[in-house]
Amino acid sequence: MNNSFVNTARLLGAGLRALLVLTLVTGVIYPLAVTGIAQGLFNHQANGSEITANGKVVGSSLIGQSYNLPLKKGQKTPQPDLKWFQGRPQNGLGVNSVNTRYSLILSGATNRSADNKDLIDWVTAAKKAVIKDNSTTDYKVSPADVPADAVTSSGSGLDPDISPQYADLQVHRIAERNGLSVARTQKLVDEHIDGRTLGFMGEPRVNVLELNIALKELVAKS
Repeated sequence: MNNSFVNTARLLGAGLRALLVLTLVTGVIYPLAVTGIAQGLFNHQANGSEITANGKVVGSSLIGQSYNLPLKKGQKTPQPDLKWFQGRPQNGLGVNSVNTRYSLILSGATNRSADNKDLIDWVTAAKKAVIKDNSTTDYKVSPADVPADAVTSSGSGLDPDISPQYADLQVHRIAERNGLSVARTQKLVDEHIDGRTLGFMGEPRVNVLELNIALKELVAKS
């Protein structure tokens, strides 16, 4: 038998065995091991960091949601439902075509500079809306009280959290709209403030979905 043919056959056999072993290790054993470890040690995170209410999954702690009124005939942009705590503006402040409703298909920032006229106009309009929406008969919001996260979207446009300052700013409006006392509503916010990760990373924050679930339960008991 020709030596070159034998050598070729041996090489092909070795290559086939290597392919089968690598396929088994990287395509079967490794994924199963990683999945098993994730499910065993990080079950909540591995399954999407789901948030449940009344036994049903209502969202993820990692993804923001909209709390808007149903669109009326002729409306293109929904109005916020002011009985709920509101999150950060969606990407583009709901003005551009990218991710205007916390869509999971697209994620990203507006990529406009601080002196961009469009961005300045959006932030100015957003600030006026925050002041108007959160001022009540006995509480007036000052422009100086409006934190940055109330008028700007996050880098992903999907931020599920707001600052304690923005949550506090909404307390009087939430209390008035839901027939609650300001003190009890403020206590609800305080109970849902998460501190810095490991005590030093990031900033204190409030998950809006978790806060609104607690608000719904509180209103039902009132």
